[in-house]
Amino acid sequence: MKKVFIDGSAGTTGLRIHERLAGRADLEILTLSEETRKDPAARKEMLNEADIAFLCLPDDAAREAVAMIENPNTVVLDTSTAHRTLPGWCYGFPELSEEKTEEVKNAKRIAVPGCHASGFIALVAPLIKAGALPKEALLTCHSVTGYSGGGKKMIADYEGEETAPLLKAPRQYALGQQHKHLKEMTAITGLKNSPIFCPIVSDFYSGMAVTVPLFASQLNEGFGFNEIKKIYQKQYQSGLVSFKESADEGGFFSAAGLSDRDRMEVSVCGNEERILLLARYDNLGKGASGAALECMNLVLGVPAETGLEI
Repeated sequence: MKKVFIDGSAGTTGLRIHERLAGRADLEILTLSEETRKDPAARKEMLNEADIAFLCLPDDAAREAVAMIENPNTVVLDTSTAHRTLPGWCYGFPELSEEKTEEVKNAKRIAVPGCHASGFIALVAPLIKAGALPKEALLTCHSVTGYSGGGKKMIADYEGEETAPLLKAPRQYALGQQHKHLKEMTAITGLKNSPIFCPIVSDFYSGMAVTVPLFASQLNEGFGFNEIKKIYQKQYQSGLVSFKESADEGGFFSAAGLSDRDRMEVSVCGNEERILLLARYDNLGKGASGAALECMNLVLGVPAETGLEI
């Protein structure tokens, strides 16, 4: 039986991971008391005892936790931004290729993708890989997310007895175009330029819809609306990402459509002139804890969807 420790189990991602692990007969969950969960010595002991260590921490705390680990057999799955583009760390998005799946299975250090970044990468990386989209493309990305992605403080703001009027309408943020996910969105796709990124938080708990709009003229010769569909159909035949032929729901597309699920759907809408690339998933699912658990399952040699809500 493998031992698992969640460092930062009180946060939204840590709580969701713990919830998904409940009832797993193949795992033993290592826990610290409320009094010791922030004690460095106690954390270090658990991190080194664990076969699998999930880090659900701010960036600096995640780096500190990694520095504590002396056990060469401990597999680390870091959900923070700290290690996503660093050498020696595997980017935990197995659906990108068969090679990436094998890399995840054998990795000791896995960086779990960012929530917004997951949808953008799922949409853009296969097009660059297939030669449909040039690496020099100048792209825009819109992403609508539930407020749970903002952590405990934002959840408290939205769920307080008297929610501020401004919180009842969608709110765009990262207006200075310096969002922390931009680095991985660029590096993992192979783009030479970061996209213009417009993340929006709205008054619902969890879910995410990422849109990348394209003019057909941005694609390389020989590629268009139907060719993009074929690329996604070929790319996403296994794992937690799948191609959905139509995302149109009576003329709408809800960001909450896969709330509480751990999978992702990608679709293509629009026409031969103006194209919408769409990804829908849960910001706490395939955008965080679901992705982390998928990677753990691959490391353990069990089906990727084990213990997940698909």
